[in-house]
Amino acid sequence: MSHRPTIHGIRHAISAGHYLAAAAGFSILESGGNAIDAGVAAGIALAVLQPDLVNFAGVAPILVRLADGRVESIAGLGWWPKALPADLFLREHNGTIPDGVLRTVVPAAPDAWITALRRHGTMRFADVAASAIRFADEGFAVYPLLHRSIAAHEAEYRRWPSNAAIFLPDGAVPPIGAKFVQPDLAKTLRHMADQDRAAGADRLAGLAAAHQAFYRGDIAREIICFQQQEGGFLSMDDLAEYSSAIEPVVRQTWRGHELITCGPWCQGPALQQALALVEQVGIGGLAHNSADYLHRIVSCLDLALADREYYFGDPNFVDVPLMDLLDPVRITRRAEAVRDDRAFGQMPPPLEAPHIRPVITGAEVPRLEADTSYCCVVDRWGNAFSATPSDGCGNVPVVPGLGIAPSGRGSQSRPDPAHPAGVAPGKRPRLTPNPALLVTAGGGVMPFGTPGGDVQVQAMLQVLLNVLHFHMDLQTAIEAPRVASYNFPSSFAPFDYVPGRLAVEARIGQATRDDLAARGHAIQDWPDWTWLAGSVEAILTDPATGLVAAGADPRRPAYAIAI
Repeated sequence: MSHRPTIHGIRHAISAGHYLAAAAGFSILESGGNAIDAGVAAGIALAVLQPDLVNFAGVAPILVRLADGRVESIAGLGWWPKALPADLFLREHNGTIPDGVLRTVVPAAPDAWITALRRHGTMRFADVAASAIRFADEGFAVYPLLHRSIAAHEAEYRRWPSNAAIFLPDGAVPPIGAKFVQPDLAKTLRHMADQDRAAGADRLAGLAAAHQAFYRGDIAREIICFQQQEGGFLSMDDLAEYSSAIEPVVRQTWRGHELITCGPWCQGPALQQALALVEQVGIGGLAHNSADYLHRIVSCLDLALADREYYFGDPNFVDVPLMDLLDPVRITRRAEAVRDDRAFGQMPPPLEAPHIRPVITGAEVPRLEADTSYCCVVDRWGNAFSATPSDGCGNVPVVPGLGIAPSGRGSQSRPDPAHPAGVAPGKRPRLTPNPALLVTAGGGVMPFGTPGGDVQVQAMLQVLLNVLHFHMDLQTAIEAPRVASYNFPSSFAPFDYVPGRLAVEARIGQATRDDLAARGHAIQDWPDWTWLAGSVEAILTDPATGLVAAGADPRRPAYAIAI
């Protein structure tokens, strides 16, 4: 039984990480916009409504599946400044990536949103940004997760007056229920919308004008002036040259369904590898969330996320052996390492060189630095949209007067350029946000995703199996208790590594937790429900009935709407 019903409709549906973002996207659908228009509206709204987790100048990887079956990935992830010395962090920062502007990569989200609208949308930037501008200008209520997040990062926000002005109005953490306003962010978004309208009746000209305002115009100049003042390397040329690549998607067939992710510049293909390993190891006949079941899926996740650590990086710089990693013969060999009576206890070694030896940190679980949100849409015509916008402002300064912080996603590159995800001028960090799409054996579509850093793939796998293996309805599948392994280095600086750690929501009984501990898992007890376990949002269409189902995770302020 779920706390909320699965939402059903016959025309269109949206699910997003905040209820007002879902409402913003839904209003676009109801006014005639398609899934891409609505998804962009929700994504931009999330940068206002979850400013601790999402930044308009951050990242926004996007998957789009059109009604005719065409699928594409918009890689909304920026690169390191071209002038950045590759050895900077080893030479001057003792192998660490410090907080502040030195971790800045090119802001990608504005370009990604506009690229999606230009290629597949029907509306203008001003149309889809209207709700976000209103939320920033008029404000919204501080909700419990936002209050808790600001309180946890209060010291970080105080380091920069521009951050404190937003997150600590009147010098203090805003209480739950207070009105949260962001006038500078409203001004930035409104300026782009004004440039769109000033371009005249042509929609594409308006989108180009909004893009120009951010990447070559007044906004760009203010960003670069502040970056230079703070000692950063980002330049006007970096902004002017940036465009979100249209990357190949990765496809994998599983039980007649097709799972689609972005490429290995993010962690998306690790979900496909984990799913293939689960199928090879076998879960038939195992009770849901029994010790045997959880041990097997965690072991498969450990293997897939270890290979992510060994091999994944920007394919423009790194030869990622993706075909080999997903090859059935190699999957069989990799799965042979799984033992039913024993956890790995540490990150599994690779089948092939090179071998990376992580440093044990001793933390309970790695601290999330800049979390994420998610939104998905399916429209009445059958188009589907899946996006995972991200980047908070805890470790990078907000540009005074703009209300945005250029992406600090450089925190996901390794300081050592020799690492597959190592830093290099013009190279993209290895991204945790990874939207996904499933095309069902019956011809339906299921966009889904979650925030949660290294938990993302793990939460997505568990929900996917809940729906397709255990045949739960969408909302029940999302609400079911989850586990998360930390048996690999964190994707975020300082890359904490806690060998064998397995976090378990307490709704999974003590006897099961004891059984897992006896197999060598170092159990970290989570409460019954925790936002740390991710926040999966999903939509599932059923061609046989013509219905569209939508679910949203109550672990965060996410909501789904359908009609």
